[in-house]
Parts: sequence; C-alpha cells; structure tokens
Amino acid sequence: MGKIQRKKTAKSKKRKKVSGKVAAPIQANRNAGTEQVAVAEPSDKDVKKKPAVPQKKVPAASGVAPSRPKTNFLTATMQFLREVKVELKKVTWPSRKQTLGSTAVVLALVMLISLFLGVVDVGLSNLIRIVLQ
Repeated sequence: MGKIQRKKTAKSKKRKKVSGKVAAPIQANRNAGTEQVAVAEPSDKDVKKKPAVPQKKVPAASGVAPSRPKTNFLTATMQFLREVKVELKKVTWPSRKQTLGSTAVVLALVMLISLFLGVVDVGLSNLIRIVLQ
C-alpha cells in the first residue's frame, strides 16, 4: 500500500513583498482617513546568496573516441529489471476501494456508449433499407 503524503506547513510567517522590497505593517493616518504603507529595504538576512559554482575543465580532444565497455544481453536485462523495481517502489498505488470505484465507472460508461452506438447502428441500417427500397 502507498503512503499518504502530506504537505509541509511553513513554521515562520511570510512577509509580503512589494516590488522586491519587504513591506512593513500598515500604519493608518487617523486624521486624513487614508492608509500608508511603509516599505523597508531588505536586510542582509532576507537576501539569500547563491554560492559560486566552480567551472570544470574540459580535457583536450585526443582524436580517439573513448571505447564503451561491452555488455551482454543478460547483464543489460538484469540492470533494466533492477531499475524497474526501484521505480515501482516510488509509485503511489490506489487503494482497493478506489480501484473498484474506477472500474465500476469504466464499465458503466462502456455499456452506455455501446448501447448508444447500437441504437445509432440499428437506426441507420433501417434508414438505408428504407431509402434503397
């Protein structure tokens, strides 16, 4: 059976951003009856810096293509089956109740569509028979 995954909830409160700047709380001017928003510059804590990624040096081409190790059919098949097993463990399988419900819906729709097509087929057959007589 698959595990139920839950969304992670944020523990810290998020601040609203106004055009790249963090908005401070709204302060009301009671005399004028209007609201003013104070916009604060983001501090060094709010700005996250990405670390520099070092560049890898590419070796000079020697003109000889690297040779690939030869694998036989059995080794490749076993590797494929191992990878399939790993991927199937990641699948979230439906419960028995969900599977039965989906199967019932599919069967009902197949019967409904086949009934409709049967009625249309009989109707068109009778129409052509009348036209040809």
